Amino acid sequence: MDRKKVLCVEDNQTNMVLVSRIVEAEKHTLLQAADGHRALVILAEERPDIILLDINIPGIDGLELASMIKDNPEWSTIPIIATTANVLVGDRERCLEAGCDEYLPKPLDIRALRTVMRQYLSNITENTL
Repeated sequence: MDRKKVLCVEDNQTNMVLVSRIVEAEKHTLLQAADGHRALVILAEERPDIILLDINIPGIDGLELASMIKDNPEWSTIPIIATTANVLVGDRERCLEAGCDEYLPKPLDIRALRTVMRQYLSNITENTL
């Protein structure tokens, strides 16, 4: 299995460490961005296979960043998984409307994150064969 690139946009170091452990255990490469501006720089430099996107990040917030990614033809097919503490009624819908493909509430359920990542990354593998 070839290594996939996982871009994690997360300003909380504890959450980043958790994600990095999962990504490394799955034998993928982790690209880290603590804010929306850094995420855009990484996207311009190398194309990740999936994006784990915290919605509450400094600078460009996650919803705006998701819209920007989906509006760019070069990036629009990259799956975006919203990871957020925003769990009120309507928050999931706002994430999906902004362009996120999936929504995972925080605190992150490790099994759910691993399952979603595997689902989207295996789709990429199948679609490129």
